[in-house]
Amino acid sequence: MIMEVVSNAGQMQEIVMGMRRQGLSIGLVPTMGYLHQGHLSLVRRARSECDRVVMSIFVNPLQFGPREDFAAYPRDPEHDLALARDEGVDYVFAPVKEDMYPKGFNTQVTVEGALTEKMCSRSRPGHFRGVTTVVMKLFQIVQPDRAYFGQKDAQQALVIRRMATDLNLPLEIVTCPIVRETDGLALSSRNAYLSSEERRVALVLPRSLEAGRDLIIKGERRVERVRDEITERLAAERAIKVDYVEVCDGQTLADLAELRGPVLLAAAVYVGRTRLIDNIYLEV
Repeated sequence: MIMEVVSNAGQMQEIVMGMRRQGLSIGLVPTMGYLHQGHLSLVRRARSECDRVVMSIFVNPLQFGPREDFAAYPRDPEHDLALARDEGVDYVFAPVKEDMYPKGFNTQVTVEGALTEKMCSRSRPGHFRGVTTVVMKLFQIVQPDRAYFGQKDAQQALVIRRMATDLNLPLEIVTCPIVRETDGLALSSRNAYLSSEERRVALVLPRSLEAGRDLIIKGERRVERVRDEITERLAAERAIKVDYVEVCDGQTLADLAELRGPVLLAAAVYVGRTRLIDNIYLEV
């Protein structure tokens, strides 16, 4: 099958209805483009589980704050389409802003509670409202059986799963493992902003989280001890600014009295002007 690029929401819905009439299952991989191997790992998972794979490419303005990098966010549509084609994507849904948010658009989807009260929510107010709004629109347009998200954006995946559960959406949310460079840095489109020296400095992020994980593996069960270990290692690198460090429940993001069950170690830092996030999930 030759990959088709669709820019109109109505046309995408018509294609979806045709697939439904044929009894085909649909996997959706939502992205903001500037694809890397992390995105492509989601495509491969979708390809293995679904009859047809739809990838969306849309830099969503609703999830960027007024002082964030929407205008500068890296874009390379021709390269993205080549990669998608090589990985066997059947349809790329690449709408324009005016189609996703036409004049008079005034509806937003909000997940409230613990999932959107900490971590990225504190430094990026309104971010997850923008995420859930655009993802809900994509779900309505593509009507997937499964939607694929990366564990690197752990909070985002949990928020979307909560939305799907609360609204009885008839689809499965699939969270796929983080894909890393050989030195351990999590793949991210924003890595393109880093200079060679900043790229070196950024390695303190995964290494600090690994140090926290190693403490737990050795038997440490005090939340503060693990959080302090991660924080101290990050703070030792003067070229970065720590946004947050969290050691919390891996499913609800609730605070823990002690380390038991699913645990998420998560941190966000600024390396120069670039904000990077990373996490490690483990069962204790």
